[in-house]
Amino acid sequence: MKNVRVVIITGISGSGKSTALRALEDIGFFCVDNLPILLLPKFLEIQVEVAGEISKVALVMDLREKNFLDRFVDIVVRLKKKNYNIEILFLDAREESLLHRFSETRRSHPLSEKRTVLESIALEREQLAAIKEMANNVIDTSFFNVHELKDIVQKYYLNPLEGKKLTINVTSFGYRYGLPPDADMVFDVRFLPNPYFVQDLKSYTGNDEAVDAYVLKWKESRRFLDVLFDMMSFLAPLFEKEGKSYLTIGIGCTGGKHRSVVVAKHLAKYFSDKSYAVNVTHRDVNKS
Repeated sequence: MKNVRVVIITGISGSGKSTALRALEDIGFFCVDNLPILLLPKFLEIQVEVAGEISKVALVMDLREKNFLDRFVDIVVRLKKKNYNIEILFLDAREESLLHRFSETRRSHPLSEKRTVLESIALEREQLAAIKEMANNVIDTSFFNVHELKDIVQKYYLNPLEGKKLTINVTSFGYRYGLPPDADMVFDVRFLPNPYFVQDLKSYTGNDEAVDAYVLKWKESRRFLDVLFDMMSFLAPLFEKEGKSYLTIGIGCTGGKHRSVVVAKHLAKYFSDKSYAVNVTHRDVNKS
């Protein structure tokens, strides 16, 4: 196993790749933007030779470079077979978020020649489908500002490689705002008693003790958590054995403020108590 950790950041234009690169630079990664894919093998050879000085490398690679689409998959697969420690971080976002970002920054899309921005986004998504499929981690950045995205990227990659290999990402969300597209599995907790209909609890969130106590006072809530923990104790070691690096679990209720937040908190604590690296995000907790 080569002893330099390599994170390749790629994904949809406008999804926040530059922000992710800066986030990794701030935690000690040697960073390069827009490295040509044909130079990657030689670049990694050089990094291995100076591994005592550089142990973590982050690269942004995308379709701004003309050989990217034709050669990326083949070159990365060959390098992995040579035991290079390569991880792929794929950033994605919803069309409406991307359209807003392109409008706000007044930047053109790399595929925009004779196409609308929406058509360019659709074409790029189609062209990158195979690369997204091989990614170790996929983050939907639609609901993150630059500070939130920086924080979540740093949490992912501050985790050490030794010990347990599986990082658990737990996300609470509201169904009215859509499913988290990066989730490997989703649990719907709308069947649990809803604090929203309790006048004294409506304005609070699942991060408040009173809401937590209300949700968990019901027999079905406690039973659900027991069943969920049992399922995770069975599944997590199997994902780890398979070699999966990240497992993203979505917990959803109607608005993403009460029940899903409570369950996500307790699921994150369960994994943390089992010594897994855990990131927990409450995507919609602050939405009105």
